[in-house]
Amino acid sequence: MSDFLKRHIGPSEEEQTQMLDDLGLSSLDELVREVVPDSILLRGDNNLPKGCSEQQALTELKKIASKNILNKNLIGQGYYGTITPPVILRNVFENPAWYTSYTPYQAEISQGRLEALFNYQTLITELTGLPVANASLLDEGTAAAEAMILAHGQSKKKSFIVDKEIFPQTLAVLKTRAEALDIDIILVDYTEAIPLEYFEKSFGVLVQLPNRHGTLRYPDAINRIADVYKCMKIAIVDPMCQVLMQPVAEWGFDIAVGSMQRFGVPMGYGGPHAAFFAISDKHKRKIPGRIVGQSKDSQGNPALRLALQTREQHIRRDKATSNICTAQALLANMAGFYAAYHGAKGLKAIARRIRLLRQTLVCLLKWNGFEVDDTEGFDTVRWKTNKLVTGYNVHYEDGYITLSLDELSDFDTLFDIVNSQKDYTAHKDTIIQAWDYIVNYKWLGIPERTKPWLQQDVFNKYQSETNMMRYINELVSKDFSLIHGMMPLGSCTMKLNAAAELIPVSWPEFANMHPFTPRDQTMGYQEIMQNLKDWLCDITGFFDVSLQPNAGSQGEYAGLLAIQDYHRTNGDKTRNVCLIPESAHGTNPASAVMAGMKIVPIKCDEDGNIDIKDLEKQAIMNTFELSCLMITYPSTHGVFETNIRDICKIIHDNGGQVYLDGANLNAQVGLAKPCDYGADVCHMNLHKTFCIPHGGGGPGVGPIGVAEHLAPFMNQRVSAATQGSASILPISWMYIRMMGGDGLRKASEVSLLSANWLAHKIDDSFKVLYKGANGRVAHECIFDVRSMPVTAEDVAKRLMDYGFHAPTLSWPVMNTMMVEPTESESLDELKRFVEAMDMIRREIFTDKDILKNAPHTARVVTQSDWVYNYTREQAAFPVNQKNKFWPAVARIDNVYGDRNLVCSCANYFDNETDGTKRLAELDQP
Repeated sequence: MSDFLKRHIGPSEEEQTQMLDDLGLSSLDELVREVVPDSILLRGDNNLPKGCSEQQALTELKKIASKNILNKNLIGQGYYGTITPPVILRNVFENPAWYTSYTPYQAEISQGRLEALFNYQTLITELTGLPVANASLLDEGTAAAEAMILAHGQSKKKSFIVDKEIFPQTLAVLKTRAEALDIDIILVDYTEAIPLEYFEKSFGVLVQLPNRHGTLRYPDAINRIADVYKCMKIAIVDPMCQVLMQPVAEWGFDIAVGSMQRFGVPMGYGGPHAAFFAISDKHKRKIPGRIVGQSKDSQGNPALRLALQTREQHIRRDKATSNICTAQALLANMAGFYAAYHGAKGLKAIARRIRLLRQTLVCLLKWNGFEVDDTEGFDTVRWKTNKLVTGYNVHYEDGYITLSLDELSDFDTLFDIVNSQKDYTAHKDTIIQAWDYIVNYKWLGIPERTKPWLQQDVFNKYQSETNMMRYINELVSKDFSLIHGMMPLGSCTMKLNAAAELIPVSWPEFANMHPFTPRDQTMGYQEIMQNLKDWLCDITGFFDVSLQPNAGSQGEYAGLLAIQDYHRTNGDKTRNVCLIPESAHGTNPASAVMAGMKIVPIKCDEDGNIDIKDLEKQAIMNTFELSCLMITYPSTHGVFETNIRDICKIIHDNGGQVYLDGANLNAQVGLAKPCDYGADVCHMNLHKTFCIPHGGGGPGVGPIGVAEHLAPFMNQRVSAATQGSASILPISWMYIRMMGGDGLRKASEVSLLSANWLAHKIDDSFKVLYKGANGRVAHECIFDVRSMPVTAEDVAKRLMDYGFHAPTLSWPVMNTMMVEPTESESLDELKRFVEAMDMIRREIFTDKDILKNAPHTARVVTQSDWVYNYTREQAAFPVNQKNKFWPAVARIDNVYGDRNLVCSCANYFDNETDGTKRLAELDQP
């Protein structure tokens, strides 16, 4: 056993023996043979490295990281140098209280990160002037694509006008989305007249501000023509430039998107970074992704929650507004804190300094006789030259140099650039003279921001480090994460995110790399990515892996596009039917629709398995149109279906491909290989099975593995950066390297053990809904609440009083709870959960009101007027806890929040007094 394996696995060897004895088993191997079908169970060795200690892995990775060459990057094109304030780096980015929390579906114990995301939304609405913003999207490219899809859904037209000078990575993502949905992208030059017929047949128009050459234009005429022809107007805007510009809403835009990377988030070789998406009030219920909204709790206090969740995939499935089921919450929070730390004045100072440095460089180059692109701009300079800029990475194209200055740039930067272009050394006084010459420079044709903004308290109170540190940790106190206790979320795999795995993410060699850095400067990253590809291929049996998809939903989409391209290449252009079991993840049908496919549902039998007869019937009925089957394995119902090989054969016999949703891969690593038993493509959630933390709702990585025949089609452009969220790949590298092949198998075995032990212990209190052929579950199980006088939600809220996060609720079966303990929880923690469930069962049939009123806050149990028919001690300390986690608010009114959508401070309150007043107003008829 490797040194790290003992740290990662929760139950000790002695405790594992005890748990096996409770199950009537003699060994882990015996359990595995009862759970995993013999037809797919691995018996051979693996080619993975042997496990090692944390220190050994860190030493190896540091040596690899040193192969990255950190030149100063001024490439720009959507990625810029920035300064992460140390108080945010230490207290947010490197803090497990922030990076190990889950998506805030359980709002009562998520008020801290919900408030941080609410601040982020407020920042975006203040920046853009648009009234509604979501809690972030995956990157700028996908945000632009989501805007295109939203606009497309509002019209019967099929064309979309796009600025030909948008960033090339954004255009690539747009083209991928457009092709699948038969959208015609019309590239136009905004410096020339655009034929009116383009507007007549288009549903939208997209403008990049500034564009890839750094040119900033005021597109007033374009927007007015677009209004005449009812084209939705979309701006991709640089948020630091938007600090100085008049908000794009005042320019007439309906949607604004962009990346918040330069608000304190490292470039990280392409990600993860939070994208923003803001929209007019008219279209707020179509906005993709998550929205944090205001509601009130059962005590009448203001409370935050995720709003309009009926739009989401797990509810609406193929009718969802988007297939994106995650966000970049951790990075959005960093950007929000960055804005709060600097405030409006600080942000203006940063933006103004960048603009003046840019204009100073333009001035210097002109003085030295260079042909400079002297259009209005913000940070980017473009000039004609046959010389290189030594010591810096810049963009070379068609005899021009284009470079973008940033928060890290200074006079020395300008001095180096100018000297690289001359045959003699400039005097530094010349730079100061140029600065003094343009110090009062303002844009001539670009309307600037004039109105006060970011006046809310949160953007004005926390600009000392002491205050910011206290505010960040005040929010931490309102949140439940893995630092507090088990998060038994089925399908979500909330396992240990080890400190040793996270440390390298902050290393400069990984954090400060631009995604367009020349390959010979990124050999450390190349080695890590190749290691991961090789290891993931060995684990899954696939021929090759693409690391590009930066979320599981993006992996699904990329995998389906690979299948569709494969069929078209073979001349099977009619194959567009996707069979999806009724138990599938909601992202599956949403992704299939986005890939332009027709969905045919497949029934499940009474044991929760795929109805093999219905599958065969639908496959045969659609044999000439069948594209693929999307299947989750082990099943969404928490069991290994024994006939998986037969299922795959039925699909293959009818000309289709098998897409395997890798959400439950944590039950298979080292035990079975999806490609070996028939899967053609599979996405792998690195933020589940391979230890990248969930970050309060993102980041994530969802690479796809493909069989050999699909390899030529796997690199679909679904993310802005071709290498996806590269900066967090070292986390999974560390996990696999430290665990080794044998350790990974052991982790899977213990995950099966923990789930089966919990199922066995809790089954008498809450019946396990589905079991496999031998009466066992896989790595998770579903507990049934449907016959009880309470709801699954009541049980979940009561678990908060016991110091637990809720299980996954009412999915895939209404009024049930899906529990996945993972391999990382200790036996003591599992016992604590069993005790809580047993006691809640008794409470249900002795005093169910205690569940109906849960969770109980500190304010509730200390108020003088106690009106409940149970004691304060029963409410707050049901097991006499010594380390009590208090929910920040009482039960939240979800319906109220949706009916009265408020999603930014600008529309709600700056302090509690104003908030109470606003709630009172909303109560009026």
